[in-house]
Amino acid sequence: MSIRSLLICSMAGSLFLVLPARGQEQMQDRAAVQLPDGDAKELISDTCSACHSLSNITNSQGHTPEEWKTTVAMMLNVGAAVPADKVDMVTNYLIKNFPAKPGPTPVMIPGNVEVSFKEWNLPTPGTRPHDPLAAPDGTIWYSGHMANLLGHIDPKTGDIKEYRTSRPMSGPHGLVMDKQGNIWFTANFKAYIGKFEPATGKFTQYPLDPKARDPHTPIFDQKGTLWFTVQGANMVGRLNTETGESKVVTTPTPKANPYGMVITTKGIPYFVEFGANKIASIDPETMEIHEFLLPNEAARPRRVAITADDMLYYSDYGRGYLGQFDTKTGKFVKEWPSPSGPQSRPYGITIVNGIVWYSESGVKPNTLVRFDPKNEKFQTWTIPGGGGVVRNMMHFADGKLVITESGENVVGLVTVKGGDKIAMGTK
Repeated sequence: MSIRSLLICSMAGSLFLVLPARGQEQMQDRAAVQLPDGDAKELISDTCSACHSLSNITNSQGHTPEEWKTTVAMMLNVGAAVPADKVDMVTNYLIKNFPAKPGPTPVMIPGNVEVSFKEWNLPTPGTRPHDPLAAPDGTIWYSGHMANLLGHIDPKTGDIKEYRTSRPMSGPHGLVMDKQGNIWFTANFKAYIGKFEPATGKFTQYPLDPKARDPHTPIFDQKGTLWFTVQGANMVGRLNTETGESKVVTTPTPKANPYGMVITTKGIPYFVEFGANKIASIDPETMEIHEFLLPNEAARPRRVAITADDMLYYSDYGRGYLGQFDTKTGKFVKEWPSPSGPQSRPYGITIVNGIVWYSESGVKPNTLVRFDPKNEKFQTWTIPGGGGVVRNMMHFADGKLVITESGENVVGLVTVKGGDKIAMGTK
């Protein structure tokens, strides 16, 4: 669920609750998992097991040297107690003992559409860019999940500015812009919704019910209400951005892990349940949740996108499929195996004028996938920066795509150069 190693507890949004509480479990873990001998063995055993099992390291697929450097930087950003003079020693130990193992290779499908990639390495190591935002002025915002910041990129100049939240270790996760140009984000580690005003540099916090410990994906409806999922706490919620009043409700299915969310043209929120084979809708007035069962028990929809006529497409991360669901009938329609197969782990997804774009995060390098529902054909490209798990993507009005390459500390811009011009909104 991460970049295949050390991010389990932070993914759950409970990192800072877990650190002081592992106790007996930590001692048992250290006894059960044996790390290779080396100068950093004891330090890693003490430090890393404070947050997660050491098996997250030993059972992982390993990393390239650059990936290990990024992973260690992420851990330092969220409080890993490694002395500054020991960081290189720890990193080199991990590089030596846990090199990258061969993983699923991407399947390339040619087509008549041409794309080009432009990528920016972010200034803070271990930022873990999570969600991108394509702003109306053509600039890019992103959430720095592990660096406690929001970032802004001007694609014309390449200038990058970082804005650190007013509350330490908030874990900015999903983000969305309101009509006034303010950035709203979910504080994944601190149970609040945040607002950032670019014009003034001011951050404002809107606290949630403490049980809503890990707010995830935010989205505005047509009336200006901010809806959001709360993954690990198994909730969904809404926020009145004028009064600051919020309300959360628990999903009917235990451990459903509400994840990606969209709004229909009628103002009805839909979300996918990453912990179950279900899609769900929310009554905007009563907040009653209605769940729809997907036919395959192993389906694990993670992200979702919506067409102009309210057809949903979701990335089935668990099975390696792209799925289609009709909100008008409340029924599953069809699914297609993702080009790179069962372990391709489809993830970030968006729709541009009926064309579905998504990432395959389980292959190395990650791929960008284009799917045309009219002819049911795929086309794929490898992501030059590697991807390192593209968790989300968004598009500009002109069809350019923005991707966040979380494990590579990179944000990318994809320009479509040829092929189906109508699909890219350039008639």
